[in-house]
Amino acid sequence: MTRALLSWPTGLRRLALGLFLGSLFLPSPRLRAAPLPIPADGSPLLRIQGSNTLGAKLGPALVRGLLEEQGLVSLHEEAVAENEWKVSGRDVQGREAWVQVAAHGSGTGFTALLAGSAELAASSRPIKDSEALALAGAGDMRTERAEQVVAIDGLAIIVHPGNPLASLDSERLARIFAGEAKTWEELGGQGGAIHLYVRDERSGTYDTFKELVLATRGKALAASARRYESSDKLAASVALDPQGIGFVGVASVGAARALDLADGPARAMPPSTALIATEDYPLSRRLYFYIKPGEPNPWAQALINFAQSPRGQALVAQNGFVAQTLQAIESPSDPRMPATYRRLAGEARRLSVNFRFQEGSASLDNKARQDVQRLVDYLGAQGKLQGRVALVGFGDAKTDPQRATLLSKLRAMAVRRELARGGVVPREVMGLGDELPVAANDDGGRYRNRRVEVWLY
Repeated sequence: MTRALLSWPTGLRRLALGLFLGSLFLPSPRLRAAPLPIPADGSPLLRIQGSNTLGAKLGPALVRGLLEEQGLVSLHEEAVAENEWKVSGRDVQGREAWVQVAAHGSGTGFTALLAGSAELAASSRPIKDSEALALAGAGDMRTERAEQVVAIDGLAIIVHPGNPLASLDSERLARIFAGEAKTWEELGGQGGAIHLYVRDERSGTYDTFKELVLATRGKALAASARRYESSDKLAASVALDPQGIGFVGVASVGAARALDLADGPARAMPPSTALIATEDYPLSRRLYFYIKPGEPNPWAQALINFAQSPRGQALVAQNGFVAQTLQAIESPSDPRMPATYRRLAGEARRLSVNFRFQEGSASLDNKARQDVQRLVDYLGAQGKLQGRVALVGFGDAKTDPQRATLLSKLRAMAVRRELARGGVVPREVMGLGDELPVAANDDGGRYRNRRVEVWLY
């Protein structure tokens, strides 16, 4: 057999050898990972605390999926208090196993991690410096192990379905919620006084809006705003109020209507799945699970792994959020695009991922590092690892346009370097500088403009 193999052409010989070696490491179809332990004292398998955006629907759905994957049956979900759920099932011996999900705002998740009353924090915003410092004794909460992006969401600016307003820019939006624009007539519409609907102080949704819209313009929320703990209840109230305007995650728009939104020189964008997936939409945001680096509870890590799996990401989409599963998206050519970019739009398809970087760094952020493997897997499944990808870097505006172009290409080259470890050889690597911004050139906008797009031939 060995002599016969040596007589084969080199390429075929390498393929055969690769298949043989790969087979040595394939798990037997009869073998299955041992089921996770169930506490004998009836205590919960796992306690999750934090974001209402994550916890209201998606959190329990992911828990049910994990319990089912672990072989539990008779799955059941019940509300035990306002914004608190018990998700349970039974094992083959009839023992009850259950998970506690409490959704009172992102900040409560980090408080619970610190107090030891939860193993996972669900958050609709990144961990704050003060929270990371308080939890530093447990390890670095900003590592790839501790910080897991499980879904993408977008804050939708919502109005009554009969409101004729079609779009807003971020500056006018800030003026509205600061109480400086008081009537719809000031915005070119009609209806009298503007009624503001916002999430409560503990909400990551409110934190995101405050940071991206109000704080960047030196404004504070108007005292007249009506506060809600639940996004769904907020949206339902706006849908019944012709003078109302509010903001919720896209999964909670309900019967209200979402407006298009522009930031700085970028075009107005709807909160569409494609624009949220790439995080081009101005109020895109990431939804996180945070886990202490040394957390011993195996169910906590198992839920994270399940959430990142294809089945978990399918549940993300089914529950109204944007999954991180890669797909081709529509990118029609536009005469205002640079010529190189127009050619790409005509010959290739853009993929639903943008690589972004740690603030003030040339290193990929935690989500981007996860996306590298997703892209490698996607290209491998399609047989397009070699010469089928274009990486297009963008940056923020600089005094010297040539410097902006150079930095944008260096970002694309950084992504190429990471992809090369997975066997990906791009066809093109280019930098387009500060062309086609998706945000204003302020602190938050510069982070979003510094991106690398992926196009597939």
